[in-house]
Amino acid sequence: MSGKLGRWIDVADGVLVRRYEELDLSVGLVVGGERCLVIDTGGDAGQGAELAAAVREVTPLPWSVVLTHAHFDHSFGTEAFLPCQVWAHDRCRAQLVATGADQREKWARHYRERGEHEVADRIEAVRIALPDNLVGDRQVLDLGGRDVALLHFGPAHSDHDLVVHVPDAGVVFAGDLVEQGAPPQFGDAYPQGWPAALDGILALDAPVVLPGHGEPVDREFVRHQRAELATVAELCRAVGAGELTAEQAVERSPFPEKFTLDALAR
Repeated sequence: MSGKLGRWIDVADGVLVRRYEELDLSVGLVVGGERCLVIDTGGDAGQGAELAAAVREVTPLPWSVVLTHAHFDHSFGTEAFLPCQVWAHDRCRAQLVATGADQREKWARHYRERGEHEVADRIEAVRIALPDNLVGDRQVLDLGGRDVALLHFGPAHSDHDLVVHVPDAGVVFAGDLVEQGAPPQFGDAYPQGWPAALDGILALDAPVVLPGHGEPVDREFVRHQRAELATVAELCRAVGAGELTAEQAVERSPFPEKFTLDALAR
């Protein structure tokens, strides 16, 4: 990941999102009375260290980490926060074990081909930190006078997405279940399940939703993206049933061709 510094956005009392230009990434921080929770850690140890230092500018409280999913840009900076509790869905740990080395090689090569050799070197040097506190469908964390819920709504962007609900602030950190500024990524997604996952987010009735990439959004944005994802899910079903060709599905899709073809391939 780029070494460019991030910027904090205050979302609610003790709830912040940190925005990065590189990959339009958003990570989060929730501060309670006794401890704080860091949501995602960035794409390499350098970005993780920058984030850790930024958290310390906000609060001296001990931290835990939660990973919304195993993709490198959300999970490869965790080493900078250790030792601490690292929460994730149980399949997130399995995915990091299965794909972590391949992700490290792929993204180091990506940045090297862009001429960003320092970034590539940092990614190649990542020691992948595996989560040690595993969640099924729901886990509530007490941060000291503030409860935070970690929730899994089924396979969607990945098979192990976690959202982080801060009920007293009316905020949900959605990870990559919600994308602002770019279409959703379907590389290893489950298009048929994604609309139901957004139904789960909408049912929390939080007025502020924080995407894994992009700026904070509201419930109307999530409803609109849910409708688009439902269209894609139906196109995938129709192509699978032989009712449409892939070319016809691309023409009818709300998303660009590459993204639609990725969804159809799933």
